[in-house]
Amino acid sequence: MASQQDIKRRIQSVRNTRKITKALELVSASKLRRAQLRIEALRPYADRMRDLMMEAASRAQLQGEPLLTRREPGRVGVIVVTADRGLAGAFNGQVVRRALQVGAEHEGQGHEVVYLPVGRKGLGTLRFRRREVLESWTGFSDRPEYADAEAIVAAAIKAYAAGELDLVVLVYNRFVSALSQHVEDVQLMPIPEGELAGLDAHERALEGSMLFEPDEEEMIGELLVSSLEVNVYRALLESTASEHGARMTAMRNASENANDLINSYTLAMNRARQAEITQEILEVVAGADALQ
Repeated sequence: MASQQDIKRRIQSVRNTRKITKALELVSASKLRRAQLRIEALRPYADRMRDLMMEAASRAQLQGEPLLTRREPGRVGVIVVTADRGLAGAFNGQVVRRALQVGAEHEGQGHEVVYLPVGRKGLGTLRFRRREVLESWTGFSDRPEYADAEAIVAAAIKAYAAGELDLVVLVYNRFVSALSQHVEDVQLMPIPEGELAGLDAHERALEGSMLFEPDEEEMIGELLVSSLEVNVYRALLESTASEHGARMTAMRNASENANDLINSYTLAMNRARQAEITQEILEVVAGADALQ
């Protein structure tokens, strides 16, 4: 059995760890609230932007627009949105796992797969697994800006237009609540045919004709790019809120486990103290008997 001093050192070590996990929990809770407000404010705009893009593209039926051009997916790019830091439970692991599953599905169909990770955790895991990384972005998972989404979309469009990629898929954690995050994978490029054809005919009739000024082709191209940027920005914000929620939950669980461990060590220390007292009494009694 460990001595009282050993157990006391263990208790103090666990208490110090609990201070860290409790502080991280409070920080994540504060950041989660701000991130949640940002994503809730963006969602209506992103949904309306997506509807507008689908309506305009389906009406225009542009031929030759790179983002609407479909070809056999010989080379697939998977954008993986992770965090720059860990201590967030299964947050990073589950999105990387889903990205690798998507890649394996395409590889099973004979397609070449490359990855475009966002966040240091995803980049490190993919490099460790020796996956081909076409381009990566780090340093802004805690508070992404719209310019970050613009950079990601610009790189993806450049590779897609140049024929380096034939299909681009986005994998990220969608924020549901502080306790729940759902991994989603969506096709970014080309624009899915189902989305362009999915508008309700009655809704189109009510909206009437769409006029383009100054040029229809130019406006549609810019609208498609803007829509992709909004979608990626939304994914970044969803991932940020999910990260803070996952870290807050993980740190809360860690603090509770530390409390249980402290109670267990305290009980063990009390037993050790009782054993020492009993041993001392037995020694005194044995010494007294020896003197008689």
